[in-house]
Amino acid sequence: MNDLGIITEAIIAALLVIGAFFTLVGSIGLIKLDNCMSRLHGPTKASTLGVGSLLIASVVYSFQTSDGSVHEILVMVFLFATAPISANFIAKVNMHRLRGKKALPPPPGDPVWSTYSEK
Repeated sequence: MNDLGIITEAIIAALLVIGAFFTLVGSIGLIKLDNCMSRLHGPTKASTLGVGSLLIASVVYSFQTSDGSVHEILVMVFLFATAPISANFIAKVNMHRLRGKKALPPPPGDPVWSTYSEK
């Protein structure tokens, strides 16, 4: 078994604790927040900060104990590329749902929504 050293172990432990904390806070936010747009904020922060910290800890451990693995880095790149895009899509769907319920005003000059406002 490899001896990592006290500094490397402290870095890995700190990254694991930070990742677990942000993941826990994001999960609690998903349960406790009241509307869809507020609920969207918690899991996106949890996925980028929490899972990102866990993956960085895995990368540090992998490179310290062996030749390293590129899999964690690829997962992190994929996560950081897809999390904002999926959050944007969920927010747009919610905005369109609210416009359909007349909770949001239609965009100015939009021909689709102007027919509903005339009725």
